[in-house]
Amino acid sequence: MEHLYAPWRYSYVSEEKIEGCVFCHISKNLDDEKMQVLFYDEYCYVVMNKFPYSPGHMMVIPHFHTSNIEDLEDDVWMQMSIRVRQGVKLLKEIMPCEGVNIGMNLGKAAGAGIEQHVHYHMLPRWLGDTNFITSIGGARVYPASFDEILNKLKSNASKYFI
Repeated sequence: MEHLYAPWRYSYVSEEKIEGCVFCHISKNLDDEKMQVLFYDEYCYVVMNKFPYSPGHMMVIPHFHTSNIEDLEDDVWMQMSIRVRQGVKLLKEIMPCEGVNIGMNLGKAAGAGIEQHVHYHMLPRWLGDTNFITSIGGARVYPASFDEILNKLKSNASKYFI
């Protein structure tokens, strides 16, 4: 049997776990570099996904804790939508990617990993970025350093999130 090593995933199993909602924790610690927040305002924040599906995977998360988008105030929903649009532009121009998947997984049945706090995903995509290793082997090959991508996006974020 062949083995693929993913040392960046070690922190997932070895880090101290956050008590309660991880997104609320990030919301209360926006200036902590460990939280990998790219941008925030009074309604929501943009953060790198710590365990991404593809390089540059970002999320837009409201400060308000809810599992139901219908509980969000209209101004929060509108601001989140604006941040998603700005984030897509950032990914297309800085990564640069050939496409972007955006979406929400609302509830466990829909695939939500953190179902208690709604959040948007923005996943940059490239032609041919899914192949046999993912679909048959059940593994992902991450072709870039997470920190390098975080720094690249963060250093350009202020040009996009205005």
